Amino acid sequence: MSKSREMDTLADQAMPEELAQTAKRLDCESIAFTYNDPVIFIEYAVDTAQACKELGVKTVAVSAGYISAEPRELLFNNVDATNIDLKAFSNDFYKKICGGQLEIVLETLQYIRQETNAWLEITTLLIPGKNDSDQELESMTQWINDNLGVDVPLHFTAFHPDWKMLDIEATPHATLSRARAIAINNGLHYVYTGNVHDADGSSTYCPNCHARVIERDWYELGEWALDEQGNCSHCGTAIAGRFVSRPGDWGAKRIPVRMS
Repeated sequence: MSKSREMDTLADQAMPEELAQTAKRLDCESIAFTYNDPVIFIEYAVDTAQACKELGVKTVAVSAGYISAEPRELLFNNVDATNIDLKAFSNDFYKKICGGQLEIVLETLQYIRQETNAWLEITTLLIPGKNDSDQELESMTQWINDNLGVDVPLHFTAFHPDWKMLDIEATPHATLSRARAIAINNGLHYVYTGNVHDADGSSTYCPNCHARVIERDWYELGEWALDEQGNCSHCGTAIAGRFVSRPGDWGAKRIPVRMS
C-alpha cells in the first residue's frame, strides 16, 4: 500500500474516545449506531457508548433486535436509546424474508422495556402484501400494548422497491394511515408515519387533550407545545419521551465530519 493510501485509510478510522471527543467538540447531543446493525460491531459500539457517557454525549442503537441474551444485556445497558425494527408480526415472514425468528426480536423488545433504562421505539417497514394486513397489524399493536405499554412509540414507514424486491410496489400512503389508525384504536399513544411527508401522521399529540404538542414534517420541526419539563402546555399531561427544554433547529442539514 502506498503511503498516501495508508494515510487515507487511517484517516477513516477512529477510536471510541476520538468519536466521543469529536461529537462533544461539534456540540452533537448524540451518536447513533446504524447502517450496519451495531450487533455486528458490538464491542466497538459499547466502547464508544461508554466513552460518550463520560463526556455527556448520548448514544442510540438502531437495530433489528436479533441478538442473544448475553450481548443483548451488554449493548442495551450501555446506550441511552434504541429503535428496534420489528419487521413483521409473523414467523412466516421472519423465516422466509429474514431467515430468522420473530420470538427472538420480541424477547429483545421485552428485555429493553423491562430490564434497562434505554428509551425504546419501534419501527415497522410496511411492505405491500407481505406484512400489512389488518389482522397482522391488529395482532402486532395489541401485543405491544399488552407487553410493552401504550407509551412506546411505533413508526410505520413506507417501503420503496429496491434490490431483491423490485417487483413490489411502493407502500401507498393510505396503508400507513390505516396502520396508524389500527394502532391508535388499540390504545397506543404515539404512532407515526415515516418515509413520507405527512405532518399529521408524523406529529406527536397529547394522549389526554389530543392537542398537537410536536409538529414534524420529515426532519423539520414546526409547532412546539411542551413546557420545560416535557409536559403538554395545554393541559399539563406528561408526554412520554426524553426531551430537552427547547426544540432544536437542525432540520435536514447534513455536515460531513472527517476524523483526523
